[in-house]
Amino acid sequence: MKNHKLILYVLSYLFYCSSVFAVSGDKPWRLNSALNLPEVFSISGHHRTRFENVDEQYRGNQNGGDQALVFRTVVLAKLDFKHIKFAAEMLDSRVELADSGTPLSGSVVNPLELLQAYVEVPLDNVLGQGSKSMARGGRITMDMGSRRLVARNRFRNTINGFTGIDWHWQGADKQKFRFFYTLPVQRLFSGSALDNEARFDKEHEEVRFWGIYYAPDKLPWGDQLEFYFLGLNEEDVAGVLNTRDRDLYTPGLRLYRKPKKSQFDYQVESIFQFGESRSSTTSPTELDHFAYFHHAEIGYSFDARWSPRLILQYDYASGDDDPNDGDNNRFDTLYGARRFDFGPTGIYGPFARANLSTPGVRLKLKPASNVTSFLALRGYWLASDNDAWTTARISNATGQSDNYIGTQIETRVRWEVLPKNIRIEAGAAHLFAGDVMDGAGKSDATYLYSQAVFWF
Repeated sequence: MKNHKLILYVLSYLFYCSSVFAVSGDKPWRLNSALNLPEVFSISGHHRTRFENVDEQYRGNQNGGDQALVFRTVVLAKLDFKHIKFAAEMLDSRVELADSGTPLSGSVVNPLELLQAYVEVPLDNVLGQGSKSMARGGRITMDMGSRRLVARNRFRNTINGFTGIDWHWQGADKQKFRFFYTLPVQRLFSGSALDNEARFDKEHEEVRFWGIYYAPDKLPWGDQLEFYFLGLNEEDVAGVLNTRDRDLYTPGLRLYRKPKKSQFDYQVESIFQFGESRSSTTSPTELDHFAYFHHAEIGYSFDARWSPRLILQYDYASGDDDPNDGDNNRFDTLYGARRFDFGPTGIYGPFARANLSTPGVRLKLKPASNVTSFLALRGYWLASDNDAWTTARISNATGQSDNYIGTQIETRVRWEVLPKNIRIEAGAAHLFAGDVMDGAGKSDATYLYSQAVFWF
């Protein structure tokens, strides 16, 4: 706790400095400029404080509401020479004021961790004149495509890390290719989550995550297309690491058009998954794995006051059809993010890309140049009556209830108090109970959060 108070003191001072500078200058305040560092060296980062509260509990094995005050501080240092770059990034994710029973894990807490430490080498004219490429090696974070399968987490208090290599290539004609081979990092802490005691994260050679990605230049009519193939191969490590022994291979494609005023836009993504897996980390039975996920949306951006954009969405993630047939049909979202599709995560996060059928509508608004907001409404059904509502751990193995989970309404307002320096955000989600929740003795759940972010 003493270390965290020191961190907050330093950040408060930086917050004050940025406020003074931003009011008197045209550019956002940056620590790098204030320290007058040499051009080859840079340091930057952000701090976020967020309060979260859940009224009533949708999870099957818990009761009552929950709350948490969470902190995330990230500091990135870079040495940028002409032919080589070095980078190191520290992450400090902590929690305070959590109620007893609040679901806390490595998705919330990861104190004083080396998030990234890599060497980056730019390589021009490789595999074609005029091409550009970049290779990174070490501990890294990654975003890929829509971020539904590989993501550097934004809303979540902790961030996915990987140790390995990541190569990006772009041809002179703008087509893109990417290859990565990594060992996913296992997030760790000592004692209970509320102790906020650091423990160095680890990777294991028994868990390997790799992939290839290809995107041609824009299609003749201007739309974007991308293909990818991902592999995850993992094994148990006796006494150290319990896994679901997943050998999963995940091909997918995405076709989309970027939003523009007075135009329709759309996005279609289809993903298939095959291989072998276990139903849980405690199960000894290997199952044949075949699953799939589809996302479709169409939007329209109005050329009107508040820049409204209306989006119709639908997601389908397969569930296990029969728990006794020797097959696993439940989709696995790997290392993807889900906040942008299904609402806030944190200590809430009721929905993931597994056994879901969910239509929705979203309205985005921009009331002022520095204020954005949205309102979203989604209904949620089990894709398979015989599978569980996975995030709630509510089983429906015998199909004893109807497959309607509930309907969620969500809103968020984001205010850029000092653009690129200080942002204040607040949001809420209310989950109206459906048949699955009623059958498990659960009532409506409400989630509220407010947060402030400071970049330096």
